[in-house]
Amino acid sequence: MDALLSFPRRVLIGLVLLAAVAATAQAQDRMLPVDTTITSFHEVTIKGQRVPYSATVGTQPVYGEDGKPVAALLFTYYERSDVADKSRRPLCISFNGGPGSGSLWMHLGYTSPKQLIIDEEGYPVQPYGVRDNPHSILDVADIVFVNPVNTGFSRIIGEAEREMFFGVNEDIKYLADWIDNFVSRRNRWTSPKYLIGESYGTTRVSGLAGRLQGSHWMYLNGVILVSPTGLGIDRDGPVRQALPLPYYAAAAWYHKQLPPDLQSRDLDEVLPEVEQFTIEEFIPALARGGFIDPDRRQQIARQAARYSGLSEQVILDHNLAVPTSFFWKELLREEGFTIGRLDSRYRGVDRMNAGDRYDYPAELTSWNHAFAPAINHYLRDVLGFETDLRYYLFGPVRPWNRDGDQTGEALRQAMAANPFLHVMVQAGYYDGATDYFSAKYTLWNLDPSGRLRDRLRFEGYRSGHMMYLRQEDLATSNEHIREFIRASMPAEGQPARY
Repeated sequence: MDALLSFPRRVLIGLVLLAAVAATAQAQDRMLPVDTTITSFHEVTIKGQRVPYSATVGTQPVYGEDGKPVAALLFTYYERSDVADKSRRPLCISFNGGPGSGSLWMHLGYTSPKQLIIDEEGYPVQPYGVRDNPHSILDVADIVFVNPVNTGFSRIIGEAEREMFFGVNEDIKYLADWIDNFVSRRNRWTSPKYLIGESYGTTRVSGLAGRLQGSHWMYLNGVILVSPTGLGIDRDGPVRQALPLPYYAAAAWYHKQLPPDLQSRDLDEVLPEVEQFTIEEFIPALARGGFIDPDRRQQIARQAARYSGLSEQVILDHNLAVPTSFFWKELLREEGFTIGRLDSRYRGVDRMNAGDRYDYPAELTSWNHAFAPAINHYLRDVLGFETDLRYYLFGPVRPWNRDGDQTGEALRQAMAANPFLHVMVQAGYYDGATDYFSAKYTLWNLDPSGRLRDRLRFEGYRSGHMMYLRQEDLATSNEHIREFIRASMPAEGQPARY
């Protein structure tokens, strides 16, 4: 400072301007380091136990056919630091969905040792930030959160073609290679391995299970599907139209829109009744289309109205099959509210009551409100990842090639060929985007033979798409993962055979 003060004033001003120009040029460059890591050390208390761990945030390349980097993926890796032998230490590899969604949702909402600051039901509060997660699965497994290309800070490098990343099978191919490289770098080939994906991430991890096993000879112990998609399993026509009805019942029950005799019962008593009606009566009725007997049409409309909280006339006006977008607008129309798509506990306010869909997703705006400041603060200020790049909560990945989605069959084949591989589905009853009963249908039809059913598990929660945002379900769902890991870990020396 003293040396600067001795400069003539105009020279000093010139140096300051030059430094400002240089800083601006550097800031505008916005380059992501292709291959870098920053590691820090922490501890967290989980279920009353002190758990020391390292947190590594960094980038790892995606390589092209010529062996040169074509993209760099941001990851955050948590490793318990008081475990010497990793051969029995599970490794969980976590993805969110979209496609185009960053890994922040499950990272700061679910399984990691840090969680964003929200209230007990998942609503944003200020000041923004993060806190310790006492329900994290880090006590039993190490976790890496991966951001695919154009999500988070992950970016394409150089002139690589977008088409090699943005599609069902393209996504699976390059991510399998990336995982192979990550496992090799971290010396985790002998560890039991698990994939966990949410929403479109369930498509991703189902396909990855098949790709890793078939092309990289990497065998998994478990795949966890959080709020799963259809995984390419056929359900067009009456099945697709009927499956949301149990979700309608759940959302109507939550908002106290069911008839008094149903409303007075617990949700766990109501839903099985609606599920049975859906399978045994509603789907067959819809299958008859316009040739259903008029009296039967009226009976079905009356029962569907009873379970959905909508009027009988609304059901009839939609030929018995009310679209979900209309349901989100209609259920609380008389009260002046819409309900959320991904979590129907959330209420929104539209410009006008008229119309057949809401103006905005009430739940997503609420989540963005909390997550965006939390992830930027955490990665930059706590873990020390410095960049001028924008963190993409939702990145530019379209058009997305959806051709050839056989991810459910890829998962089934992987299970059939690997007796150690287990699958668990976790779904929220109030999720209207990937509704829980459709998730059950996916699980039921993943293996039509029924021979794998003892390795398939379903868990439901009284929340929405991200069921872990509700404090009670955060504890329960993480505990279900612990149970799942224990159940899918064979005894030492146990052979993988039928």
